Amino acid sequence: MFEGLTFKNPELFYLLLVIIPMAAWYIFRQKRNTASIQVSSTASVFKAPKTIRHYFRHLVFLFQMVAIAFFVIVLARPQSSRNWENVTTEGIDIIIALDISSSMLARDFSPDRLEAAKNVAMEFISGREYDRMGLVVFAGEAFTQCPLTTDRAVLLNLFKDIHSGMIEDGTAIGNGLATAVSRIKDSEAISRVVILLTDGENNRGEVAPVTAAEIAKTFGIRVYTVGVGTIGTAPYPVQTQFGIQLRDMEVKIDEKTLQEISDITDGRYFRATSNSKLEDIYKEIDQLEKSKIEVHEFSRKSEEFLPFALLGALFLIASLFFRVTIFRSIP
Repeated sequence: MFEGLTFKNPELFYLLLVIIPMAAWYIFRQKRNTASIQVSSTASVFKAPKTIRHYFRHLVFLFQMVAIAFFVIVLARPQSSRNWENVTTEGIDIIIALDISSSMLARDFSPDRLEAAKNVAMEFISGREYDRMGLVVFAGEAFTQCPLTTDRAVLLNLFKDIHSGMIEDGTAIGNGLATAVSRIKDSEAISRVVILLTDGENNRGEVAPVTAAEIAKTFGIRVYTVGVGTIGTAPYPVQTQFGIQLRDMEVKIDEKTLQEISDITDGRYFRATSNSKLEDIYKEIDQLEKSKIEVHEFSRKSEEFLPFALLGALFLIASLFFRVTIFRSIP
């Protein structure tokens, strides 16, 4: 029943030493309370029949000592390691590096590229409850919007606040990736991932995209790159003297560089040409990362104090019962 039993607080077994002085005091009190009388012969005494009180006169004290012993075992917190389970341990840290340049306002996605990217990413975040996730945004420069966290509510709220124009315009893909790498490189997770999403070509920043990819590779960080935009042209909102108007402009995504980044870091490159395609890409990334996590067998310790607590209570109740019935003292 108690195979493989361990104790969280074994030092509390020293409390059992209290039984020694209690037993000594009980023996001393028994001798002191013994009545004496002078008689000419003890033969009649030895011939007198012995009642149940005589044979079990120490039972109350014995039950009390046993109850104390069980309660000390309870305090020591017995635990069992017999329950072996197979569980999937996630242990993945993910940084999303999101392009928020003005070109992300193109309307080839609904309602535009940026909002579509935000909505799909937020759904992705909500579905990975066991992972730490963070957010880096970039345009002409890059900064960390949210470091790695398990607080989904905070991260999702920060996603909602993202808008184009937060930082100087441009597309610094290398800086965005380098910033994401710096935020995740010291992680001890068994899998570290950057999802980099952009719709353009690198035209700003001090760090070349391929250089940032080499840095990511050095730290064992895998990068999934996503190019966002339809094939050919896409409607862009342009400010004119008559207000904002949509004009078809050529979609320029540096797919060669994005493919190279993913190849260097053992990731994958995806091209999203619609909202549904973008959703499928995130679902595929979700499955790719889950498939890389092994199933481990481990033992989950379970508390085993209840049987000892019940036995202690049983012996304590029994001692009280015998004290007020069979061994009740007459005042």
